[in-house]
Amino acid sequence: MSTPSIINTDEKTYIDKLALILINSENKQLVARSFGKTVFYTPGGKREKGESDVEALMRECKEELAVDLCTTAPSTSTIEPYGTFEAQAHGKPEGTMVRMTCFRMVPREAELELTKLVTPSEEIEELAWIDSTFDREKLSVTGIMILKDLKEKDLIG
Repeated sequence: MSTPSIINTDEKTYIDKLALILINSENKQLVARSFGKTVFYTPGGKREKGESDVEALMRECKEELAVDLCTTAPSTSTIEPYGTFEAQAHGKPEGTMVRMTCFRMVPREAELELTKLVTPSEEIEELAWIDSTFDREKLSVTGIMILKDLKEKDLIG
């Protein structure tokens, strides 16, 4: 089921995004920074018309992380919902919100295998593995929320 990427209400505009949370063997989360941007974000993006959440995540992982989830993830692995985070969109006018629906690869062994394969694609200037001490000034607001949630659940250091 496809959902519009931008949703307007009377008071706010919502940018609907998907993201894949990856945590490596050192309990650090993967974040990405696009060319010309100052902040890191959780890899992912917007759905294209007719895409399901999983299809969009698979396409975005290929575009941003140069990983094809269809061929690299074990057949026993699945992408499962993690949580949804909502905040003012970085660099957008006041009242423009981003709604980030996050997913994780399970089982943990599949996620760990995937973390070894990611590399920045042409649209990504930098990838970083971060823990809870990472400089908040270098993260989007939703990135800070996700980092805090991962730390509270003892998923990252």
